[in-house]
Amino acid sequence: MNKPIRNWTAQRVWVIGASSGIGAALAVALLERGACVAVSARRAEALQAVVAAHDEARVLAFDLTDVTAFAHAGEALFREWGGIDLVVFCAGAYAPLRAWQLDPNEIDRLLAINLRAPMAAAGWLIPRLLKQGSGALAFVSSVAGYRGLPKAAAYGPTKAALINFAETLYLDLEPRGLSVYLINPGFVATPMTAANDFEMPALISPQQAAEEIIAGFASGHFEIHFPRRFTRWLKLLRLLPYSLYFALVRRFTRM
Repeated sequence: MNKPIRNWTAQRVWVIGASSGIGAALAVALLERGACVAVSARRAEALQAVVAAHDEARVLAFDLTDVTAFAHAGEALFREWGGIDLVVFCAGAYAPLRAWQLDPNEIDRLLAINLRAPMAAAGWLIPRLLKQGSGALAFVSSVAGYRGLPKAAAYGPTKAALINFAETLYLDLEPRGLSVYLINPGFVATPMTAANDFEMPALISPQQAAEEIIAGFASGHFEIHFPRRFTRWLKLLRLLPYSLYFALVRRFTRM
């Protein structure tokens, strides 16, 4: 469905949200495969630590919710590299919230980081990639966006909207030569999931997640989801009528 990426030598990749977790692991894995990698997040020190063994990596620290800062970083990369082949949006925020814990400030924070920021950044990038005549965008969403889940009263809707956004971009951009990837991880051991106080089935490491993502890029599939022993069950649950879905979720989550 997308143009597969199998040879990473000299591929120009910008990983946004690379100071920890999946983004950090993916940046390192791509550097080890010979890609030209730029890493971005708010904390310059954390980014430097991630790529400490790779002097060739480009470090661009900024807050993704600052559209002007993003544009300045993007312009610098286009000047330095002459173009960008792949941008991976890994930046995200999470808060485990039940319905009676919803807070306007937390809702705004999650919406800003998980949805508005990547949408605005994509809006800046797409005209430039179209002019370039090639390129790819990848968005790290979550299986929490498939259907409603306990403790995801704010997080889940932002990820559901990001899934919808990626689908819409694919419909618009694939016929014009751009690739769009949607990445839906299950549970990955990151600082974000450390906030969970429940057992996380099929938990994997960030390094395992990075390898799954790279394999997904090689396949060219629109959606990259993992670990499949977990995500396949969630995909099946999406097909159930609400009466069965609600009953099964309550049974397995005990919430």
